[in-house]
Amino acid sequence: MNKSHGKRQRNITLSTLLVAALIVAALVYAYAGKGAGQNNAQSELPPSPADAGQPTLPLVQPSRTPAARPSPAVDAPADSRPSGFDFFVLALSWSPEYCASNGSDDPQQCSLGKKMGFVLHGLWPQYNKGYPSDCSTVQLTEVVKSQYRGLYPSDKLFDHEWEKHGTCSGLAPAQYLALSQKLKNSIVIPDPYRAPEKPLRVTPAELRKEFVRVNPGLVESFLAVNCSSTGRYLQELYVCFSLESKFTACSAEIQKDAAKSCQNPDFLMRNVR
Repeated sequence: MNKSHGKRQRNITLSTLLVAALIVAALVYAYAGKGAGQNNAQSELPPSPADAGQPTLPLVQPSRTPAARPSPAVDAPADSRPSGFDFFVLALSWSPEYCASNGSDDPQQCSLGKKMGFVLHGLWPQYNKGYPSDCSTVQLTEVVKSQYRGLYPSDKLFDHEWEKHGTCSGLAPAQYLALSQKLKNSIVIPDPYRAPEKPLRVTPAELRKEFVRVNPGLVESFLAVNCSSTGRYLQELYVCFSLESKFTACSAEIQKDAAKSCQNPDFLMRNVR
């Protein structure tokens, strides 16, 4: 009787311990699962600025003040497009005026018998107010220059125009010269102003109307007439183009400066020589 009772007590003790162990295991498993769920939920939340270490800062608009930038290792990619400014000015200089006032040391353009009229001064990226200049140190190579010989009336303009204006165009040197040539060749010069052998007296309005007449799609607001000597002589004609190479309106700033330069009712177009 005592032996049987002792055996039964041992069985009850083992059963109790087994049940207790099962309960403890179940509690441990439940607690571990809850912790994993919390970790997963937290990993799905987006990090806050504090988690990132610094607060999010607002974007700062770049200054429109031109600044020199270091030369990249290679030229702009072949599929690059003009960007970062508002429009182009195609500046057509009246060569007889340049030669009469500043061309004494430029025999390539101004030697007697050259008979140059409107010539390419340059293609200039423009803001609606102001313009960028000297935007990188990328060089214009002799190989590229040789491909566009005759684009400018004087070879010295190649480097000057590229360094000051072309480097701000977003184009590689060859692309910039190709676009300059394309836009220059797209403008028809009215017959009376091709190579006049005698001086002509003209008003700014008359000059603009003649160019509009022979160039489809051109309107007077796309042109700006610039004079020298407070309006006595024609100096340059500006033709404004969009970044897509379409005629576009010249800015109010350009029109204002042009009108200020031509203060007389009319001006003299010097004859070619």
